[in-house]
Formats: sequence, C-alpha cells, structure tokens
Amino acid sequence: MSAESTGSRGFTYWRLRFRAWRGNRPFWAGLFTLLGGIPIAYLPYADLRLGNLTIAMATTAGAGSLIIGVLLMTLGLTMWFHAVVRVFAGVATIVLGLISIPVANIGGFLIGFLLSLIGGAMSISWAPAKPAAEPVKEVEPEGTPGPDGYAGDLDFPEPRADEGYDPNVTGTTAHANGGRNSAG
Repeated sequence: MSAESTGSRGFTYWRLRFRAWRGNRPFWAGLFTLLGGIPIAYLPYADLRLGNLTIAMATTAGAGSLIIGVLLMTLGLTMWFHAVVRVFAGVATIVLGLISIPVANIGGFLIGFLLSLIGGAMSISWAPAKPAAEPVKEVEPEGTPGPDGYAGDLDFPEPRADEGYDPNVTGTTAHANGGRNSAG
C-alpha cells in the first residue's frame, strides 16, 4: 500500500471523527442523562448482598422507576442524535429527574436525580457553534476617500497657482452653501 492509501484508518482518524461528531451536539448532556437513567431504572430491581445478608430494593414503584429510567436513557440518546430538540429533551429530563424523587427510591439514591438535573441543564444551555465566516472584502464605491484621504480617480480640476485658490469659494452658485441653491 502507498502512503496516500486510505485502506487502513488508524486510531487518530477515528478519534478525530468522534471529536468532530461530539462537537456538533450536546454530547456531555446526553451522557449525563444516560448515566442518570441507569441507577433510577436499576436500583429498584437490584439485590445487594453483604455477606449472608440480602437487601432487596424491590418496591411497588418498580414499574414507575423503570419507565422513568428508560425515558431518561432515551432522552440522552435523543440529545446525541437529534440535537435540534435539545431544549425539549433538557426540560423533559429535568421534569423526569424531579419526578424520580418520590417515585424511584429518592431518584436512584440521589445519584440518578443529580445526573439527570445536570444533563438536562447542560442540554438546555448548549448552543451549536457558529461557523467561522470568511472575511468579507469591503467594496467601497468609487470616489470614496481611502485611509490616506485620496479619493481615487476622480476628475476634479486642479486649482491654478496664479489665481489665489480659496477652498471656501466655488466657481458656481450651485455648489455654494453646501450644494444648495439659494433661489431667493
């Protein structure tokens, strides 16, 4: 293979592609929301074992916490793949996080609740970057004085040295008084 071949794409290529993908969407908001949904959905069904002691967290609110957790995970994926609805997804995430406090074992022992609130707030506050605009070349109309005061190729008559030039006096009455005629 030649050095110019794209047959083998290394780690750097995929890292840069992921970095570009991540920069165009509220990535961290989606990640926090996904991570917030996991403890909310999992903990009511978990059995914690400490030696011979088994602690079962199954409650009557297990179905509610499962629904809230799955919805939070779905909203996290929505933030990643449909960044246009990021504000709706952020508000829904915050509302579901707040609902998880009474429904899902204090919001997944506050872990899922806090992660959901952070993810929702980040999703609402995220804004896409503005594309870098190319510098616009300003086009000045002809006869506009430049930075040095020179007006370009205008055809103004040069004053004659023998006439005693006065810049306040013009040859016609049409140009006197700032260009206004005084028709009395």
